[in-house]
Amino acid sequence: MRLPSLSLAAARLSTLALSAGGLLIAEPAMAAGQVSSCPGIHVTILDIRNSVGTVDCALFDGPKGFPRDVLRSAMRLVAMKVPSSEARCDFEDVPAGTYALVVLHDEDMNGRVDTSWIGVPKEGYGFSNDARPSLSVPSFKDAGFVYDGGTLEMTVHLHY
Repeated sequence: MRLPSLSLAAARLSTLALSAGGLLIAEPAMAAGQVSSCPGIHVTILDIRNSVGTVDCALFDGPKGFPRDVLRSAMRLVAMKVPSSEARCDFEDVPAGTYALVVLHDEDMNGRVDTSWIGVPKEGYGFSNDARPSLSVPSFKDAGFVYDGGTLEMTVHLHY
């Protein structure tokens, strides 16, 4: 079972904040567990095992590249320092549609999920719908959810 590599190392060298379809590197805007009144997809990430490294969230608007080809295929990316055992990714100004989300805890900030010699992840990962890998990563259909353009609060649990 191989999980996606976010390859954000190069992106972390920049303080870019692209609001439409790009990479957002941010400090957590609000504490995890809070509810936003702004329209968008608001994701609370739970079960982060430590505050080392970053939490990286990738939002996909279709199955192409999901979940491995994050830099070329994800609609939006958010990377942040780990604030505690919980974090929050906010995707605002997202049109209505079907999406899927992958979240990674990049503890050593090397831009990829570290795995054992047989491909088992050593760092945390999670998917929307709490989709779990069996013999391979979940499909877009397994992790997919419908977003109506309003305010959507969701939770992703990380697995190690």
